[in-house]
Amino acid sequence: MLRSRHAAAFLLAVAAAAATAADRHPPAPAPAAAETDPWVRLEPGLELGVFRSPRPSTSGDSRVRALRIDAARFEFHLLNASAFDAPTPRTARQWCRDRGMTAAINASMYQGDHRTSVSLMRTRGHVNNPRLTKDMTVLAFDPDDPELPPVRLIDRQCDDLETLAPRYGTLVQSIRMLSCRGSNVWQLQPRRWSTAAIGMDDDGRVLFLHVRSPYSVHDLIEILRELPLGLARAMYVEGGPEAQLYVESGDRAFEFVGSYETGFNENDDNAAAWPVPNVVAIRRRSGEG
Repeated sequence: MLRSRHAAAFLLAVAAAAATAADRHPPAPAPAAAETDPWVRLEPGLELGVFRSPRPSTSGDSRVRALRIDAARFEFHLLNASAFDAPTPRTARQWCRDRGMTAAINASMYQGDHRTSVSLMRTRGHVNNPRLTKDMTVLAFDPDDPELPPVRLIDRQCDDLETLAPRYGTLVQSIRMLSCRGSNVWQLQPRRWSTAAIGMDDDGRVLFLHVRSPYSVHDLIEILRELPLGLARAMYVEGGPEAQLYVESGDRAFEFVGSYETGFNENDDNAAAWPVPNVVAIRRRSGEG
């Protein structure tokens, strides 16, 4: 969900989706949520869970999809359209196929140029946006010391960003969902939309989260806290039709796309992933089987 929407952005997305229609296959159905264990093991260190929300939505299936990732087995990458000679936004699926990645999710919201993140975003070799804004969470990976955690969700209220930031090659800033003590930091509001988020659980595993059914972010955070995710920290990365998650492991592929957004697309009819300029993606580490 862009902070300022433009009709041109919508037309660009529709045109790009049509241009790649010949290369698109229908997304594989998500594994059914089990009553006992909702997690499906895709490969070592990678699990996909489907959870029934304890609070039904007004539309959609009221499901939370979570990709659980062991960062010791998978390396994380920030992919930016602005870093390439042909800066064309791609869907999460296209980013994975083009760059040899296993999974990808929105990196953060972006500006009207369809290139630049709204907040700090950089890798060792490319700066998409140098500006540190007031947003409280920074996703950090690619550490300069193997003894450091491979991925961190830095909370600027309780962590020293000034000390930690130089230790990591990639930084992605976005909006905090949980405080340092795990409390909901979003205000109640009537607006609802599909949501993509990145979280970490109590065991340090990374969670790529996707919820197509529309909820206010405040209500969604409460839902995530109630589910057996062990959610310790979470960062909002996108909302509305742009929100997406793609994973391809072996002969199984899953593509989850957003649809609903109050004041923009107030229905559940979007079936196509929109091109987005920035994604966080994962790839199995060399030697990890």
